[in-house]
Amino acid sequence: MPAAFVIADVTVTDAEQMAKYREWSTKAMQEHGAEILVRGGAIEVLEGDWQPTRLVLLKFADHATARAFYDSETYRHARTLRENAGVMRMLIVDGV
Repeated sequence: MPAAFVIADVTVTDAEQMAKYREWSTKAMQEHGAEILVRGGAIEVLEGDWQPTRLVLLKFADHATARAFYDSETYRHARTLRENAGVMRMLIVDGV
């Protein structure tokens, strides 16, 4: 079964509130066995007009586990903490 990846493009508008979100999202990641591959860091755009400011890349065992992370009570709480703290674009993609 292929691995699944959660990719998030985050624009932070309230760093203090976003820190509270990160605390709870980290708990949800741990609960679902996520491997953090990227969480911030330097970004160099090679092509196109995409201008992300912060990227997150998480690896999960499979698509169902990635979806369970997103739908979990812990992550739902994290999302409520993130309200008005920034803009989140997130997806799940299957891979190897």
